[in-house]
Amino acid sequence: MASTRSAGLVLGLGIGGFIDGIVLHQLLQWHHMLSGWYPADARVNMLADGLFHLLCLVLVVAGVALLARAAPVAGRELTGWVVAGWGAFNLVEGVVDHLVLGVHHVRHGPYQLAWDLAFLALGTLLVVAGVLVARSGRAAPARTAAGRTGGA
Repeated sequence: MASTRSAGLVLGLGIGGFIDGIVLHQLLQWHHMLSGWYPADARVNMLADGLFHLLCLVLVVAGVALLARAAPVAGRELTGWVVAGWGAFNLVEGVVDHLVLGVHHVRHGPYQLAWDLAFLALGTLLVVAGVLVARSGRAAPARTAAGRTGGA
């Protein structure tokens, strides 16, 4: 049986990736997946963004599959782990892609390090807040499929 923690974290990784891709890549157009390596190649960046979104979709589907195998869970606990997963996405993606590989930065330009560090700070806050919410949700009784609280 899958755990709520693993299901929530995997869902959060995928959802965090989607938020990053939709907001930073598409709506704000601050960067694309490989814009640090191929700044003028729109075709390469579109393909890389598409592959990135495909990975996010795979993570979300995997998270849903894990959730389907998990015991009934309190919504607050699941929400907390999803938020923590989003934060983990920011931390891993921020360190690997922004700082180590330099494939892109949150926002290219004179203050790119500040933007990258703010992204990491947000990730840290999301992980801490998510874990706290998840732990507080464990104390609440889980609801069964029929809507009754379990253990009564």
